[in-house]
Amino acid sequence: MTDTIYALSSGALPAGVAVLRISGPKALDAAVALIGTLPEQRKAVLRTVRDAQGQMIDQALVLVFQAPASFTGEDCVELHLHGSRAVVAAVYRALEALPGLRLAEAGEFTRRAFENGKLDLVEAEALADLVASETEMQRRLAVEQSFGGQSALYMEWAQRLTKARALIEAELDFADEEDVPGSVSDQVWAEVGDLYLEIEQHLAEAKAGEIIRDGYKVAIVGPPNAGKSSLLNALAKRDVAIVTDIAGTTRDVLHVDLDIDGYLVRFFDTAGIRETEDVVEREGVRRAKDTLEQADLVLLLQEIDSDPQQFATTGDAEVLKVGTKLDRHEPRTAYDLCISTKIGDGLDELRNLIATKVKQTWSGGLVPGRQRHVRYLKEASHFIQDALNGTELDVRAENLRGAATSLGRITGRVDVEELLGVIFSQFCIGK
Repeated sequence: MTDTIYALSSGALPAGVAVLRISGPKALDAAVALIGTLPEQRKAVLRTVRDAQGQMIDQALVLVFQAPASFTGEDCVELHLHGSRAVVAAVYRALEALPGLRLAEAGEFTRRAFENGKLDLVEAEALADLVASETEMQRRLAVEQSFGGQSALYMEWAQRLTKARALIEAELDFADEEDVPGSVSDQVWAEVGDLYLEIEQHLAEAKAGEIIRDGYKVAIVGPPNAGKSSLLNALAKRDVAIVTDIAGTTRDVLHVDLDIDGYLVRFFDTAGIRETEDVVEREGVRRAKDTLEQADLVLLLQEIDSDPQQFATTGDAEVLKVGTKLDRHEPRTAYDLCISTKIGDGLDELRNLIATKVKQTWSGGLVPGRQRHVRYLKEASHFIQDALNGTELDVRAENLRGAATSLGRITGRVDVEELLGVIFSQFCIGK
């Protein structure tokens, strides 16, 4: 935290503009060394950037943010340079020559914002998700979480637990005092029970957050030559998988990511599931079964004139029976949908059906965004459950303290030092 750090905070070079950020106790001195006199705080001014020998490097817009009113909470300077690799490299060399300055590590700007109280961990993680978002729903989920709404919910729950604990401990310590509320059971435990239900309902939405961040997984399965690879290619509108009439052509799990109505949908083409003596194909079948266990939706493909197979997954995925090669056969009611990848019949209906199902997972609102959040929410829920079911008042109060601590670990208010390196290392350099 005593170092002054710098890094390119904009996109890959070359670009129209390159934004270089400097943050730390020597940020303003570094800016003076490059541009001379500093502009007024928060006012963009055009300045000439020079190296230590006085040679002109570039002209840049310069913005100065003095602590604590900056993203990191430290003195911070931004140079809006021309987006040339040579220009940025020259500025880097000029900064490297200054004492006390170094290149920022991945996520270090955001970590300093966290350390200085500008963000909590939920907001920091959501900011990383916002930068990485590729679909509209990923953007919406990140926005829901990155500007304090999620953190406020967890903090409010922690405060309610703290208040309940205070009432219980007051009864334990000052039972004879007239101004201490008496009936703890009536005044506290009903409220704690309501809070338990709220947390459990919130946890029930965890799958929605996982689907939005990581994608809605659709497994395409069926016997050999059912048209699985042809369907993957048709959905992707490009040749992703090799298609032949030879059974067992697909040996590994192939996948393609599509944006369907703002949702990330991941389609997995699997090897034909059958008994085989071929070692490679047998491994493909094993991987296909593993994919099924993780799927949110299974498309069971069979040629229309074959006998419909019964199919069960070990997970919770819904199975949609799809009859293929509609260009050769009449549709049959034994299938939920009949398609032809050759002439395109039924493909729009299939896309619309998948879109309808994925839209049911999440349409807005606060949901747990990461497995870390889910773990601590479950921990808090178990503490509250133990408190509700307990008999010894002091033990029940201690369980409420444990629940509040677990909620505090989500936002980073309590005991998360060992997590910080892992969390911020997932950020890009310059953020």
